[in-house]
Amino acid sequence: MRTPRGLCLCGLSLLAFLALPAPADAEATGTPQQDVAVVIRQLQRKQEQLQEENADLQQQINELREQLAELLAAEKPAEEEAVPAEAEPPPTDELEALRQAAAAAVGEEAGVVAEEPEEVEFKSRGLALQALNPEISVTGDMVNSYWTKRGARERSDFNFRGLGLHFESYLDPYTRFKAAVSASKAGARLGEAYFTRFGATKDVNLTLGKFRQQFGVVNRWHKHALDQSDFPLPLRSVFGPGGLNQTGLSLDWNMPRLGEAAQELTLQVTDGENPRIFGGNTRNFPSTLLRYKNFRDLTKDTYLEFGLTALAGKNDEWLVQAPGDSLQIRQLDEDGFVTQRRNRWARVYGADVTLLWEPTRRMRYRNFLARSEFYFLKKGILAPDGSGSDTLKAWGFYTDLQSKVSRTVDLGLRTDFFKPDTKPYADIEGASLAPLAVTGKDPNRWLLAPYVTWWQSPWVKYRLEYNYEFGNNMGPSESSIIFQGVFAAGPHKHERY
Repeated sequence: MRTPRGLCLCGLSLLAFLALPAPADAEATGTPQQDVAVVIRQLQRKQEQLQEENADLQQQINELREQLAELLAAEKPAEEEAVPAEAEPPPTDELEALRQAAAAAVGEEAGVVAEEPEEVEFKSRGLALQALNPEISVTGDMVNSYWTKRGARERSDFNFRGLGLHFESYLDPYTRFKAAVSASKAGARLGEAYFTRFGATKDVNLTLGKFRQQFGVVNRWHKHALDQSDFPLPLRSVFGPGGLNQTGLSLDWNMPRLGEAAQELTLQVTDGENPRIFGGNTRNFPSTLLRYKNFRDLTKDTYLEFGLTALAGKNDEWLVQAPGDSLQIRQLDEDGFVTQRRNRWARVYGADVTLLWEPTRRMRYRNFLARSEFYFLKKGILAPDGSGSDTLKAWGFYTDLQSKVSRTVDLGLRTDFFKPDTKPYADIEGASLAPLAVTGKDPNRWLLAPYVTWWQSPWVKYRLEYNYEFGNNMGPSESSIIFQGVFAAGPHKHERY
């Protein structure tokens, strides 16, 4: 008995045969009447053959119907007994019934038992758990310097200033975490570790943790990402070598626009832990920083930004030379000082302005940057000589001019100035007030720093810098040549903060 596959093959063969041209018959005599008669006889024979094949096909279809009816009659009682509520009626379509019977026959011949496919359960991010890991970047900052100073021997130094580990991750769609740890020969030190909640309220972001504070512009930046090898002289003199970096919270408000200008207001409340400004804050009074920033486009190629900043906090403990009565003499420490407690305010004010020209069509090859920041310190103290309350006043500024002369080369010149206060007791051993105050008359300090930076790639840069320091009553002049190499490995390259 032929299978349905055989029926299909027979049908295709018949169609192919009919499509072929009729061969020349031996009975043809060449006259038109005889040729027509031959063609008629051939068509008659083909018709008889088709009728015979159709009869065979119909007989096979009838036999398959009988077998299908027997199979369905045998299986129906068992199915109704097993699952009477879920039994499905037999297919009514004859072609579908033939297909099901053929599939069952093939499965039985091959000895294959059809199995229900397993249900696959998909879990959220189950195939990409590595996306939950924080992004990690590594930075290296190496400085080789040659230094000379009047009245001292020259020397050179190669210093690996720090290997920075930087972590960043979005904790959820609203919160981002960032941290920076610096490792050097002196040990590991936590630079920053904070998270920011975007949209805490309308147009306000909230930051919690340890972070470099937004006093001016460059204090916020990491040292390896500066435009020069180190922070400006007045910033280092007021806040110390590492700048202003404290622990607390920050609220950043995107204020409504003022005409064509955008505005931001930042309020930061942190522990008063900077040793240069809040070294006598033993009761941990919080310090408060308020910064206003305004920025606008002057033209399509020129951008202007200026800001005002104020920082305030308290100190409550002071080392003072003993006046000589016996009660206080018993309280003297080994250096001959007595501790006195009185609250005194310390304040620092700042102003900054930045002008950037960057032609839109050539911004990768040309630009010009002019930035200047001003610092003013007013710190209340108890004089270490025992003369009572006093106030230190110091100020300074810097101006940085920088230009991109090609895609990979920046040229610049930074000029720094710092003027400390003059106090007759400033250099008392054990309670020195330098560099905020000195004993000399009209003290000041200048620093000139021309530099060139070559970007080998976005991940590697080299800098050659010359520093010349000079001034009045603040030590002899100094000169140094600095070669710096900085690399960054990871997704964040040379992020400033």
